[in-house]
Amino acid sequence: MNVPVHRRLLIKMSGEALLGNAACGIDPDLLDRLAGDVAECAAAGAQIALVLGGGNIFRGAGLAARGMDRVTGDHMGMLATVMNALAMRDALERAGVQARVMSAIAMGPICEHFARDEAVRHLEQGRVVLFAAGTGNPFFTTDSAASLRAVEIGADLLIKATKVDGIYSDDPVKNPAADFYKHLNYDQVISERLGVMDTTAIVLCRDNEIPLRVMNIYEPGALARAAAGEDIGSLVEPGK
Repeated sequence: MNVPVHRRLLIKMSGEALLGNAACGIDPDLLDRLAGDVAECAAAGAQIALVLGGGNIFRGAGLAARGMDRVTGDHMGMLATVMNALAMRDALERAGVQARVMSAIAMGPICEHFARDEAVRHLEQGRVVLFAAGTGNPFFTTDSAASLRAVEIGADLLIKATKVDGIYSDDPVKNPAADFYKHLNYDQVISERLGVMDTTAIVLCRDNEIPLRVMNIYEPGALARAAAGEDIGSLVEPGK
């Protein structure tokens, strides 16, 4: 088993990462496989926090374009992230890992309300912590929530687990000639508008000197390798 060089990780997974072969919702086989990858990291000694998006269940942008109030749409999206977090918690516990869901919006019968000190205590006691409901505020993405929580818990590395193997100058599916970036800095991400995460998220990481690794979530064992310091995917660092 790979020994982690990063003491504390925050992993951001998009909601679409849970789709797998399903048309919508959650692919149970993929959910269990991803939970197994997270469990492998935790068993090796890393402290793991997770932020999951909600796009596999609900996306407010389309409805907002048709007239839905943006705040209402964002609140619905927050609830979708809670559903994904609950599903991942269940999968993790079935894999033998203790996990806690902490929501930015209070919903006591379902999960814990987010409190920074309590989240750190869970991590130090070996529990995986799943941060749900974004920041609790409309107009902020789950990418921004991931960066904010990474700063709050003192994460050594933020991993954005995606469907591609790193950062490109353009969409590699639409443009096969797009350049691949192995290493770059945050100012380059912003100036070239690379679309890795939204600008708020990127600036939070840059200003707090948290490195960001972008990698393919569908590659088995990749999370453990990244936790162990293997140079996979793309790495964004401040001031490099």
